[in-house]
Amino acid sequence: MKKIVWLDMDGTIANLYGQIDWLENIKNENTTPFENAELMVEEKTLEKIAKNHNIGIITWTPKNATREFNKRVRKAKIEWLEKNLPNTRFYKIHCVKYGTPKYRFMENKNDILYDDEMQNLEAWRGEARNAKMLH
Repeated sequence: MKKIVWLDMDGTIANLYGQIDWLENIKNENTTPFENAELMVEEKTLEKIAKNHNIGIITWTPKNATREFNKRVRKAKIEWLEKNLPNTRFYKIHCVKYGTPKYRFMENKNDILYDDEMQNLEAWRGEARNAKMLH
């Protein structure tokens, strides 16, 4: 079985935080920041990774979001992946409630996580890499 490289989205492959009023929009349950985030990694970088590894996504929905908003965010994130990384095949996509420990989605001890959140990197039970290493 191939090793899995798990990618976070917000701040790792999608520049959510680089948008004007991103937080205000999210607080108002507007999915636009998730739809319009700029791509932070070149697809050819992911193609290189995919030669030897499966690529998966583990991303959170917004903090304190309603169930309805979480549902719309999940849809927006999946559509963002399809639009911005059309040639990348994802092994699995987990878009889960904010704060869910990402290590729960590890399938084996050799899985790698790329994330911009130190708490996720520290909690990961395998190899964890700062998101900047992808760029």
